[in-house]
Amino acid sequence: MIDIKMDDSEPKTIPTASENMFQKSTNSEYVSRAKLNQKSNRDRIRSKSECHHNQPMSIDEKSKDLIGVVVKSSNKGYDRKPKNLKGSGKPKKAGGGGKGTWGKNGELYEEECEDPHDPNYDTADIKDNLVLQEVIPDLTSTEFDKVVSPIYLDYFNHGITFEVVESLQELNITHLKHRVVYLAIVLAMEKKGAQRELTSALLSDMYGERVINEQDFELGYQALMNSLPDLKLDTPDASVVLGQFMARSVADDCLTPCYIKEHLEHPSPEAKITLDTAHRLLQMKHGIVRLDSIWGYGGGIRPVKMLVKEIILLVKEFLSSKDFKEAERCVVDLDVPHFHHEIVYEALVIALEDGSDKTINSIVELLHNFNKETMISYDQMNAGFERVYASMYDLVLDSPRAFKHLDTVLEMCCRSGIIPLWLRHKAPSRGRKRFVSEGDFSMSSHSTNGFHNGMAENGIAENGCE
Repeated sequence: MIDIKMDDSEPKTIPTASENMFQKSTNSEYVSRAKLNQKSNRDRIRSKSECHHNQPMSIDEKSKDLIGVVVKSSNKGYDRKPKNLKGSGKPKKAGGGGKGTWGKNGELYEEECEDPHDPNYDTADIKDNLVLQEVIPDLTSTEFDKVVSPIYLDYFNHGITFEVVESLQELNITHLKHRVVYLAIVLAMEKKGAQRELTSALLSDMYGERVINEQDFELGYQALMNSLPDLKLDTPDASVVLGQFMARSVADDCLTPCYIKEHLEHPSPEAKITLDTAHRLLQMKHGIVRLDSIWGYGGGIRPVKMLVKEIILLVKEFLSSKDFKEAERCVVDLDVPHFHHEIVYEALVIALEDGSDKTINSIVELLHNFNKETMISYDQMNAGFERVYASMYDLVLDSPRAFKHLDTVLEMCCRSGIIPLWLRHKAPSRGRKRFVSEGDFSMSSHSTNGFHNGMAENGIAENGCE
């Protein structure tokens, strides 16, 4: 070591060559040098502790390393290691940890208890304990009306209540059950008495099947009374019709009578008409029984015997009141255009059995009014007269002068234009009964023998006994 003294400064030590540098290299050193030459194209990645190039290194420390190793200075321009990462990213010596590694070989991890409420919880391994449950979405009021309206309209055609019940049970309408009553009555208000009768029967059956309860009826009628101003735009008598529905629900034990009394205290003007109508219908004599037929017996779903009974009452009521408007209203309420020939038949039978001029004139006026207002079609009118023609020989047993009365009725109807002339000519006539006179015995013996031979062939004796 050479000490060099500088002016006004401390002596500095300059390193010199050591004696070991001039010794012969061993075989192990040649091997290490060959390995280092193979890696000369790439430099070893060093940590920050090895990159301090300003730190002086003593000769003794250098002698411990292999000779000939050239260490490049770690300038910033040549250091390609990112500064935002720690470590080299290689696995540890034992093989555990590190970036992109799965841990040590053969290492077992304990099974963690998964939380079923975790959104990432996988149930693929527990299929045996897996229970699937169907969830039906809730319907809004608008969606309910759009889905259920076709069901009610189809019911007006087939009249089968259990199909409607099954269709409603498939829907999630727990919070919209009062809407079942509301929508059914709104649709029925725009129809005739037959559809209103079907609606009342449907609501009663759904109450029996526990699809809707008494509270649903109360909420439904309350919503209807609140909507009366809008319902009157399509149905002018909506207040009266709603009162009839309310009274019918009380008669069917779907609604309590106290509901009407409670709401009569402070009702709105439209609701007051509804509540008064229901209260009046319930207070009349035998009101509960008579409410069963509040919508009449019209429609093709009613039995024929019941329709015939209603038609007879219609004709007899007209004979007593002579009110054409009431008769027309009854025909419209029956709602049986395919059965109008029964009206003609029953009216003519009553006229033939009575036989008085007053009754015959009234019946002819009734048929003339129906024909003028086109209440009864041309075919139905002719069919009714032809039915009377076919039943004349049965009617004459009860009314011997039925043929004479029929000629009078046909003459008046033909002059009024109710029936055409060809139908008048088709009328049957009984004719005059011919009695045997004494001059008839002067027939020839050949004719007499032929008559007796014909009777003998039929097995009938001359005295009329077999």
